[in-house]
Amino acid sequence: MSARLILAHVAMFLVSLIYAANFSLAKIAMPAYVGAFGFILLRVTAAAVLFFLSSIFIREKVSRKDLGMMFITSIFGVALNMLTFFKGLELTTPINGALIMLTTPILVLVFSNIVLGERLNFLKIIGIGLGLSGALILTLLNSDVITAEAPNPFLGNILVAINAASFGVYLILIKPLSKKYHPVTVLKWNFGLGFLFVFPFGIGQVMAMDFVAIPFQIWMIIAFVLFFVTYIAYLLNGAALTIVSPSVVGAYIYLQPLITVLIAVIGGHDTITWNMILAGLLIFCGVFLVSKR
Repeated sequence: MSARLILAHVAMFLVSLIYAANFSLAKIAMPAYVGAFGFILLRVTAAAVLFFLSSIFIREKVSRKDLGMMFITSIFGVALNMLTFFKGLELTTPINGALIMLTTPILVLVFSNIVLGERLNFLKIIGIGLGLSGALILTLLNSDVITAEAPNPFLGNILVAINAASFGVYLILIKPLSKKYHPVTVLKWNFGLGFLFVFPFGIGQVMAMDFVAIPFQIWMIIAFVLFFVTYIAYLLNGAALTIVSPSVVGAYIYLQPLITVLIAVIGGHDTITWNMILAGLLIFCGVFLVSKR
């Protein structure tokens, strides 16, 4: 295994670790201190500024033709992806959200078949069926317990599923751009254009924030989400995509529910149910068959 490939896998592992922590940490801040859409506006604004500053050291022009694709990827990779994820996470539990996100590799395969013509064999078709069945069980059978931390699990699960589909489309569409341009260049344009989409949704919630009343602990969580979950995670994912395929990046989502469960249960933010276990097994089996070479 080459050094570049090892670094790509290290980067993807770190992304999984960051995202897993985000499931529980972000819920502590939402919606008591900041609404989901306001949180996303803060994320996208911070990321756009950081990537534009980073691009000062990378002078790279983007062709007018590719700017059109950047516009599309900013919708799927930033606006739709982030808005549905944080709103869904606000309404459902961390473990539900993490398990549904496991369907991303399955959706990447489906979209690869549609967009890139990647062939589906019998095992992969079974894998798609198992994975989507698990997501359906989570959405329909694990959405009846309403708590203060999960006021509408059914809608939350659906929004997280939309997020997973959106991210799957993003991984497919961003791959050609990742081969052509530096990751910082791609992400600078993605977040810059994405800001235009999320601004109308989030500005009201940002203006309603009581910045003085927010405790230091919550500011640390917000800072973690803004810097690590957004800037660092997207940068590491972008770098990994220059080395490995979208399906490999998508497969690393395996780790997220495992780490999320540990963080959520130890921190007292969630509990495990039999429906979660059954759905998780179906999704894991599905992703295994989809990713099996």
